[in-house]
Amino acid sequence: MTAAKPASRPNVPHFSSGPCAKRPGWNAQNLKDAALGRSHRAKIGKAKLKLAIELTREVLEVPAGYKIGIVPASDTGAVEMALWSLLGARPVTTIAWESFGEGWVSDIVKELKLKDVTRLHAGYGEIPDLSKADPASDIVFTWNGTTSGVRVPNADWNSADREGLTICDATSAAFAQPLDWAKLDVVTFSWQKALGGEAGHGMLVLSPRAVERLETYKPAWPLPKIFRMTKGGKLNEGIFEGETINTPSMLCVEDYLDALGWAKSVGGLNALVARADANTKALADWKARTPWVDFLATDPSIRSNTSVCMKVIDPAITALSPDAQADFAKKLVALVEKEGAGFDFAHYRDAPAGLRIWCGATVEASDVAILTQWIDWAFAATKASLAQAA
Repeated sequence: MTAAKPASRPNVPHFSSGPCAKRPGWNAQNLKDAALGRSHRAKIGKAKLKLAIELTREVLEVPAGYKIGIVPASDTGAVEMALWSLLGARPVTTIAWESFGEGWVSDIVKELKLKDVTRLHAGYGEIPDLSKADPASDIVFTWNGTTSGVRVPNADWNSADREGLTICDATSAAFAQPLDWAKLDVVTFSWQKALGGEAGHGMLVLSPRAVERLETYKPAWPLPKIFRMTKGGKLNEGIFEGETINTPSMLCVEDYLDALGWAKSVGGLNALVARADANTKALADWKARTPWVDFLATDPSIRSNTSVCMKVIDPAITALSPDAQADFAKKLVALVEKEGAGFDFAHYRDAPAGLRIWCGATVEASDVAILTQWIDWAFAATKASLAQAA
């Protein structure tokens, strides 16, 4: 007998880990003041870009001495700018436990071809021994592993008296998890993650120590134009005042301003973190009463509150091959999507089979709770189909 479908659907069924759900109450009319058809170098365009930087500083509580710039190519562009512009001056420690972090390691070793690299790695659902990070080296890590649902619990492992720079990809952490700015020299993120902005634009935050490195160190390799942050050996201050390296979308800028305005209206950073925590709690409550599911990150201290990854632990499913388990998860998600009750919450292609449910601040906890009801229904239906096929 097939279980009955849930009586209601989420008001907003968007649970993708990027691009992420728009903020509650979003409407295209909110963007009516976008400087469309105007130059980003015109007074109106520069003012909006500068305002985006100022509001970012306010909402994220970035220290006054740190520089904030809007850069090309989303978080990827921001990270690559940092790696290519800053690394090579001293040894490097890489910390990675999922696909995006591993991607930065690949760039450092295979593209920049740096030799003095210490790798601290762990598998999906786990985290390396952070105490082994050498403060005399440059450290590269992701604050939140988007494809594994694992985040660093804090930055206590990093020294305030470090000699090297700490480069942090915070794209799934910013606006949902408190960042310890005193322990970070380069922080990157994108608009399409925790505030649900549009894709294509990255943010680059530099500490005074990172600026000093830029002004005193020249890499051994040539830098493409979109990576260059200095002129005549000095920081190009314009980049950090709204004078972008390339042409930004002013429609996307307006959308980011709208998201930042909403973030302020709900109470700023503390409120955003609380919303993400509440969404994750809805999944924890579901897990507590559901015998067939568990978090991929079993240690709560390292569990993400944004890109929450879950695994199926039902013996009938875990007995299947990895490919069959992945197929099961995809079919489960497809059933929910067909009902319009939840979209884009399957595991990342390189990650273990299961679910990846975005719980950032733009999602409502009530919608997460309703989604779990649909997942329960789809699990039962998919498992029944599997049994019939056998």
